[in-house]
Amino acid sequence: MTAVDDRRVHEAFENLEVPEGFKAELIRGEIVMMAGPDKVHNRIVQSVQDQIPSGRWERLRTQDIAFPDEDSEPQPDLVVMEIGADDTPGRLVPADAVTMLVEVVSKTSVHRDYVEKRSIYAAGGVPAYLVIDPFRARCLVLAEPTGRGLAADYQYERTRKFGDPVPLPIVGVDLDTGGFGTLPPLTAEP
Repeated sequence: MTAVDDRRVHEAFENLEVPEGFKAELIRGEIVMMAGPDKVHNRIVQSVQDQIPSGRWERLRTQDIAFPDEDSEPQPDLVVMEIGADDTPGRLVPADAVTMLVEVVSKTSVHRDYVEKRSIYAAGGVPAYLVIDPFRARCLVLAEPTGRGLAADYQYERTRKFGDPVPLPIVGVDLDTGGFGTLPPLTAEP
């Protein structure tokens, strides 16, 4: 893809009129549009948001994040950053202001959440990435980002099943997952 094509994709993304009930993300130069989440998804995000103390942390839902080196502007389900880390106006939060990103897996986001966003978030230096999977009834905590581009990844990986507390020391919380809803298992694995 050439620089001209990159500008055209960014221009198209910036001017995209997203229909009500949908969201759009820019993932490594591709515009991805998906239907809005279901209630199980939204309740999980709300529960996580409610458990992270608001006195120290901003907890922003569906906030666009800037990853310029990745040609990506994903819209995680929850963005956690220290209050005051980014007080600038606008649609985009710079990745270096973020402490933790949270994604709740949906039927259409399995590969993006487990593979694509994992490397994008690691390449952007996001200290912690939490993937919550209601189809598998588990949480995946990733920390200690390393590398660049497609080879970027997290060095620390821990999986916990729903019902077990999920330690998130970066935000000072043991996440209570006991009330997280589940969905019927998917046939395709990431």
